Amino acid sequence: MTRRRRLRPEEHELWQQVARSTDPLHPRPKRGDAVMTKPQPLAAEENPTPVPRAAISPFAVGDRALPATETHVFPRTTSDRLHAAPLRMDAKAFTRLKRGKLDPESRIDLHGMTMDRAHGALTHFILNAQASGLRLVLVITGKGLREDPYDPMPRRRGVLKSQVPQWLQMPQLAQGVLQISPAHRRHGGDGAYYVYLRRRR
Repeated sequence: MTRRRRLRPEEHELWQQVARSTDPLHPRPKRGDAVMTKPQPLAAEENPTPVPRAAISPFAVGDRALPATETHVFPRTTSDRLHAAPLRMDAKAFTRLKRGKLDPESRIDLHGMTMDRAHGALTHFILNAQASGLRLVLVITGKGLREDPYDPMPRRRGVLKSQVPQWLQMPQLAQGVLQISPAHRRHGGDGAYYVYLRRRR
């Protein structure tokens, strides 16, 4: 351990000059100055008056949250759209129709036709059937390839199967069509549609 050496007089004088030119970091109070003391906390009352609290109404977590919105819109097949369509015919007759217990009064087979030819043939068939007073007819489209709503490429899968319900809902035929439904398997199943016609006025 090294011993401190004493300052020489000229060094001591130089140190005093430097010390006089600086401000102390923690100044010491001078004699006669008021000594600052820390503020003392107020004494608590012996019997404080309780502050009344507002009543809290019952609630559940998330009550005010905005309703969640559906972020995915899943594509629907033609069959899905037909099942979601409103019922316009008699409910009992529709139940019998779905079970295959009503026999079509006439039928048309569009299977193998081009779209242009099939559209014309369907229009002629429906208008004649309604003019003849028929109520239930069968339109055979064929099953075609399986309809894939997730297919990113526009492929021609079962074109007539997907187009016939749309044609039947167009203005020229819609006025005569009351209900469209996939056929029971005894009448063609997925490859045909029941078309229930309105009564001619």
